[in-house]
Amino acid sequence: MQFGIFSIGDVTPDPTTGRVPTEHERIEATVAIAKKAEEVGLDVFAIGQHHNPPFIAPANPPIFMAYIAAQTERIILSTATTLITTTDPVRLAEDYAYAQHLSGGRIDLTLGRGNTGPVYPWFGKDIRAGIPLAVENYALLHRLWRETEVNWQGRYRTPLQDFTSTPRPLDDTPPFVWHGSIRSPEIAEQAAYYGDGFFHNNIFWNKEHTGRMVDLYRHRFEHYGHGTAEQAIVGLGGQVFMRRNSQEAVREFRPYFDNAPVYGGGPSLEDFTEMTPLTVGTPEQVIEKTLSFSDYAGHYQRQLFLIDHAGLPLKTVLEQIDMLGEEVVPVLRREVAARQPAGTPQAPTHEALKQRRAAGREPIPGGKQNDDAS
Repeated sequence: MQFGIFSIGDVTPDPTTGRVPTEHERIEATVAIAKKAEEVGLDVFAIGQHHNPPFIAPANPPIFMAYIAAQTERIILSTATTLITTTDPVRLAEDYAYAQHLSGGRIDLTLGRGNTGPVYPWFGKDIRAGIPLAVENYALLHRLWRETEVNWQGRYRTPLQDFTSTPRPLDDTPPFVWHGSIRSPEIAEQAAYYGDGFFHNNIFWNKEHTGRMVDLYRHRFEHYGHGTAEQAIVGLGGQVFMRRNSQEAVREFRPYFDNAPVYGGGPSLEDFTEMTPLTVGTPEQVIEKTLSFSDYAGHYQRQLFLIDHAGLPLKTVLEQIDMLGEEVVPVLRREVAARQPAGTPQAPTHEALKQRRAAGREPIPGGKQNDDAS
């Protein structure tokens, strides 16, 4: 399993000091967080995509990804969301392939519709067409990475005639795609249709809801002939805040929870940690709760944690990453490896995808396959 962190790049006042970081400070902090993730041995750093305040997540994530790739050696750089609905698929094909070359293949992406309604009219789109846009735009992106001289016509952009996206994917192997959704079964269906990965952010919803979404994806993955339900590629998010004892963790995190825009005025911290995957406590408690995710999601391939949000200062975030790398993830790696059944797929990497493509085992969209997709 791959372990890492993801960031939505929010610019939020620190409720304990009232100070709001500047955009420049928050961008530099995100760079430091990504580099720290590699330093402590994590596998993945993922960044969101936003076009509006109060976020500094890049409007064009490949810029950030290429910058970090130049300063790291091993870590996979992904997106917490790539806005498939409001970003031209041609630009996506070009920009992510370019970043893939610059990073030596350490790029993948999570497609999503985002959580900011006004972004649709800003880019000339209708939010009511969110699902059809996601479906059509990805159908085109999928072809652009696999075909040359593409002829295409759809509802939401101008036609293409004999168009070849450049550069071509590194090693003729497109970046791995996760389809991210919190509550839309159509997106789980889309991920299954293509034999791609499905990512649930696993933050605000209870385990029963997340389990139903993952189960839908797994069963439809099998329906399309890409492998068994257990061989489907699943990723989950989660939120943690850790200290040496649980009382200290709750006391320190409470003002951030109570004042964060996404939490404030809702359930109490205690209720939220009871109802959702949020873990505020010791490293041992984080390990225990994270291991329980497989009870409802099955044996999965990627676990990302959200830790740099709600106004937490950079020093605190870096301390959290140290604890993840030194105390949490090593135990999770051992426990996951011991618990996974034989035949559980490994997390996707460029090298594995290249070998799969060379062997002619890349999933056929919507089609049955004769050989094992694992």
